Amino acid sequence: MYLNEVRNILTDVLNLGAAGNALTEDSPLLGSLPELDSMAVVSLIGALEDHFGIMVDDDDISASTFATLGSLAAFVQEKRGA
Repeated sequence: MYLNEVRNILTDVLNLGAAGNALTEDSPLLGSLPELDSMAVVSLIGALEDHFGIMVDDDDISASTFATLGSLAAFVQEKRGA
């Protein structure tokens, strides 16, 4: 699973510092991290696309994708076809 890589990218994009290391698979994201606003979502998607070599269409994005760190990692895994 891509949990650690996604956590690292999320931490970098949102500048969470040490707080990012505390995120677990069940950590809520959207609505719980004030840093994760609409502009940050765009930046995060770009960073995930670059890092994992995936393409994310607008239709792929939903609030449930960003519900938890685990749901975001599962989304990346699905996009990678793994």
